[in-house]
Amino acid sequence: MSDFDVAVIGGGVAGLAAATSLAERGRRVIVLEARGELGGRATAFRDRETGELVDNGQHVLFGCYHETIALLRRIGAEGNLRVQPSLEVPYLDLAGRRSVLKCPPLPAPLHLLGGILRWDALPLGEKLRTLRIAPGLRPPRFRLKAEAAPLSFETVSHWLTRHGQRGRIREWLWEPLAVAALNQSPDEAAAAPFVEVLSRMFQGSRTNASIALPAVPLNEMYATPARGYVERRGGEVRVNALARVRVENGALAGVDVRGEPIAVKAVVAAVPWFALGALVTGGTAPLSSILGNAAAMTAKPIVTVNLWYDRAVMPLNADEFVGLPGRQMQWVFDKRRVFGESASHLSLVASGADALTPKATADLVAMAANEVAAAIAGARDARLLRGTVVREKRATFSVAPGEPPRPGVTTPIANLYLAGDWIDTGLPATIESAAVAGHLAAAAVAGHRPSDTLS
Repeated sequence: MSDFDVAVIGGGVAGLAAATSLAERGRRVIVLEARGELGGRATAFRDRETGELVDNGQHVLFGCYHETIALLRRIGAEGNLRVQPSLEVPYLDLAGRRSVLKCPPLPAPLHLLGGILRWDALPLGEKLRTLRIAPGLRPPRFRLKAEAAPLSFETVSHWLTRHGQRGRIREWLWEPLAVAALNQSPDEAAAAPFVEVLSRMFQGSRTNASIALPAVPLNEMYATPARGYVERRGGEVRVNALARVRVENGALAGVDVRGEPIAVKAVVAAVPWFALGALVTGGTAPLSSILGNAAAMTAKPIVTVNLWYDRAVMPLNADEFVGLPGRQMQWVFDKRRVFGESASHLSLVASGADALTPKATADLVAMAANEVAAAIAGARDARLLRGTVVREKRATFSVAPGEPPRPGVTTPIANLYLAGDWIDTGLPATIESAAVAGHLAAAAVAGHRPSDTLS
């Protein structure tokens, strides 16, 4: 008899979604994480000087992240996420003038149209041109073949142009949203995953488009509660547990953790695409196509700059985050609501940061501080105490046309399943894609149809 029903290898969003879903079904699960903490690419670390827990990158969620919210609800952590009642995005232009895109309490997608019509940053002509994008946001089942066909090969930029989007509405809304969701330049990224994101945001409930921010450090938001959930149901969670999956004669032969065999009936490999090749050992020929495609996927970086000042540079009643159109750093987040410090800690994010990643830390900190000072009056007389840079060089994978196909959760090896944001969920590399994949993998292990599991 196996010691565990399922080994979930990888303690990020996908692995913990799979593990908690399986534990909910009564399976005895062991989670094996190679690093010293859970969370994968969505975690936090302790800053060596301030002692604060700092997220390894600012993660923004949306109300349409239904599977992520289902995970949080399952583990009793839904309160760790603050969801706007309706989409509200503040911006500071290059002169520091503030404007806000705020959607009124109307049914979707009228709330978006209403918000854009009332947005004082846009000229009337651009507001009216927004109507041209509405047909492209229909759910996939309602799109005409002529609408859907180009999405398989055109870029986001081409799609926006085809729908008449130009000027400030494109520069302030559509392109920043595309870069944030896809972590890639609109000139490179494929339109299909972007349209999927927009469809989920602006259809159904108006809160689908609402921005949701963690109210605590990332590991505390979901990883720590998920660990407790698994352990309370008879499972086990191990960190510093470097695992290998043995495949022999086309079948799952076992799992080894630093040479120690772990007896399991099934394995969910919830590791990033770039780690899959090193995970599986032995007779991997049946997996050659999956492994080859994973190895050929292109990584895309995110750069986050954290700044600590000697005083609060954003008033307590100010925006928790602000868009910075026209700058290198695209968004700034005031982290006091998460970390509770008396002086201001700001986190600035640059997605699709291919050009910024090679720059020296001091140069990135200086650039971010200069952009903050130009945008936020309170920072101009404040003294910068500390600056750090987090470079996630493999934060996401490229969604450019022509990239290798993404696999499903099942594999040619019986009882070996895959999970992760890189699985073919129709979404880009987001927390929601990881949660969807984890739940799909759990459903496959349990022998249920995905529709029995996913909302």
